[in-house]
Amino acid sequence: MAVSIGLHVSPEFPAMLERIDVLGGALEADADAAEELGRLTEDVARALLGAGVVGAALPQSLGGYEFSPRQLIETVERISYHDSAAGWTMMALQLMTGTTAAYLDAVAAADLFPDVAGGDHALLAGHGTRPGRAVPVEGGYLVSGSWQFASGMAHATHIHSAIQVEGTGELRVLAMPKSQVELVDNWDVLGLRATHSIDYHCAHEFVPATHTYVATTTNPANGGAIYRLGLVNMSAIGHTGWALGVGRRLLDELKLVAAAKSGTRNAAVDTAQFHAEYATAEAKLRSARAWAMEVWRGIEDTLDAGELTSTEQDTLLRLALNHATWTVQDVGQTVHRWAGTAAIRRGPIDRFLRDLGTGTQHITSSPTVLQNCGKWLSGAQPQAHWEFLDLTP
Repeated sequence: MAVSIGLHVSPEFPAMLERIDVLGGALEADADAAEELGRLTEDVARALLGAGVVGAALPQSLGGYEFSPRQLIETVERISYHDSAAGWTMMALQLMTGTTAAYLDAVAAADLFPDVAGGDHALLAGHGTRPGRAVPVEGGYLVSGSWQFASGMAHATHIHSAIQVEGTGELRVLAMPKSQVELVDNWDVLGLRATHSIDYHCAHEFVPATHTYVATTTNPANGGAIYRLGLVNMSAIGHTGWALGVGRRLLDELKLVAAAKSGTRNAAVDTAQFHAEYATAEAKLRSARAWAMEVWRGIEDTLDAGELTSTEQDTLLRLALNHATWTVQDVGQTVHRWAGTAAIRRGPIDRFLRDLGTGTQHITSSPTVLQNCGKWLSGAQPQAHWEFLDLTP
């Protein structure tokens, strides 16, 4: 197995951020068109993929960049700063494609990831909760099910989905060609309109056993220490970066509004109250970011030492994501309050606020996850451990 022990920190990281910033103008220019399409424009999607954004999450042993957790957080943060829908889309493609490449063994890797460095590899989108049904047959499974919220599906070649094996109840994750499912074009929403987070379903489709893996695995077949986090913990990486990028952009947009309105008649942005609330929002965002990075720095040290994360670390990474998400929601309310009509007319503030309102509803930042974090941290369930997003006694 092509697995390394220590945490890989990619030297490609600074260049990646530079490439994203070069594309920033194009992301912003195409944002309205993407909302109308319900997905990223082909030009923007092609440019981001060509910049290696998904490759950042692919194992180095297969030809990917294999960024560390904090490098991935900053990568998603930077894309999301330029366009929140593009950040969400690429975050989803990173997670589904990167984990599939890490956890499937040689047969599937040769099929799906023949030349990562040359850009020849599958792109996966799909959903990991509410599993479909998998009936064991010779060589694999007959899969049936309906899934929701397949962000980035417009740009995917293959499907990532959770399945439950009939007879054993085992949860697995599959990878299969997009042609094997029926897509449901039903993404009619207020925010994150350009993410193409549609539903899909299939009935009695054959999936080889080689193209499935145990959903709870922390043993990668390819790549290094980051993949020992497991699928759910890795999902927190991108969502944390997304929230931080959106928050930073909203505050910077409010600063531009303040500069334009300052000195005009009865300008609210010239009041001491505005200055105090802006400073408070800045402190909240910077504090949430600093704490999230502190949590992930500790996790990186654990992974680099060849160890698995502790229950405390599993709890803190979920709590840091929840805190970042809802801190940014609070920051967004401050921006909405002081931006005036700039917050209701078509433009960056309106779009980022709508995307933020939708992004906060993701299951990883739900009140239930927050409650479970509190159960463990308060000592109410000291022996419990995490299974996906549930705290199990």
